[in-house]
Amino acid sequence: MNLFNPANLILQYSVWDMISGAGPLPIAVLIVLLIFSVVSWAIIFAKWRAFGRARTSNARFLRAFRKSAGLNAVAVVAEQFRPCPLATVFDFGYEEVTRQIKSRGTVKNLGALERTLQLGVSQEIAKLERHMNWLATTATVTPFIGLFGTVWGIIDAFQGLGLAGSASLRAVAPGISHALVATAMGLGAAIPAAIFYNHYAHVIREIGARMEDFALEFLNASERNFEE
Repeated sequence: MNLFNPANLILQYSVWDMISGAGPLPIAVLIVLLIFSVVSWAIIFAKWRAFGRARTSNARFLRAFRKSAGLNAVAVVAEQFRPCPLATVFDFGYEEVTRQIKSRGTVKNLGALERTLQLGVSQEIAKLERHMNWLATTATVTPFIGLFGTVWGIIDAFQGLGLAGSASLRAVAPGISHALVATAMGLGAAIPAAIFYNHYAHVIREIGARMEDFALEFLNASERNFEE
């Protein structure tokens, strides 16, 4: 006696069969989820390279800064460390030091210098955070988009079941399978985006802390080099 086995029915359908059998709205939902996923992965790999370069160049620049004879010597070699967040913060501070020396002969307004360094830190953090909002949006929104596609697909499946006048699982299983693809794609886009968003947020805080510490070192170096 042959009993109906749902597993056999599921195996008869590939993912492509499920997608191609979906209606126009579920297809549109899947396309939106695919766009979110592709853009998110592009940002993830771009940030991976950018943060790796930033960490390496920061370490090299910090060694050169601490071994240098003075701020003028660092300014000469700063271009060798691009792109480097610490080098950008140094440029902000060095320009303020240069302005004060030209107008007053020495560095007297440390408050202005500190504010200028903070501007450099803020600018670099803004660069590091660029496109991070896309990862946050993907992690938050795509599960709901996938759920919307699933609900719509299940509605279509049960409408088809009513029109067919059949109450068997064989009649409704393909439509439900089509609908669940949207949920799977929504989670597939959201999970990596959430993981890497949290990881990169930690990296940005770490690099930001390094820049804050460097700003203090720059202030100390300025006082040593230009004290009266």
